[in-house]
Amino acid sequence: MKESTLQAKVQLVDEIKEKINNAQSVVLVDYRGLDVSQLTELRRNFREAGVEYKVYKNSMMRFAFKESGLEEFNEHLTGPNGIAFSYEDPVSVAKIASNFSKENKNLEIKAGIVDGKIINVEGVEALAELPSREVLVAQALGGLNAPIQGFANVLQGTMRALVIALNQIAEKQETA
Repeated sequence: MKESTLQAKVQLVDEIKEKINNAQSVVLVDYRGLDVSQLTELRRNFREAGVEYKVYKNSMMRFAFKESGLEEFNEHLTGPNGIAFSYEDPVSVAKIASNFSKENKNLEIKAGIVDGKIINVEGVEALAELPSREVLVAQALGGLNAPIQGFANVLQGTMRALVIALNQIAEKQETA
């Protein structure tokens, strides 16, 4: 094997390993049976969500997963595979793959990785059911805001009652 070919393969393995280590979540899919327009749509869906989708040789991915300490993931590397990396939102990649596989039965989800832990197909589907990061943040902020609003309403009610009581006292004194 030529030195330049070997060097290119080493660089490719390092690139894949870096993507695996930097991603919040990874999903491996088998794209056999999808036509060009379906693959283009899948890639567009991933791209719009900020997810990187690549097709690498399984042998290169095996080395990268082994070097990343995820050697058990290699059992899923059979047949033609596409791999999607999400660096921002761990839910988005699973949600896109899951929704697309429901519409296109030829896309098979094989496995995933979330925060360095390997998950099976059921785990990817469960991850896809979670709300997105933005929704979770909004729900958390809404939960934090509710007690503050309640306290403001209590204070407002107390002030209203005080004003009413003072008005009644003033009216009594005027009539007297």
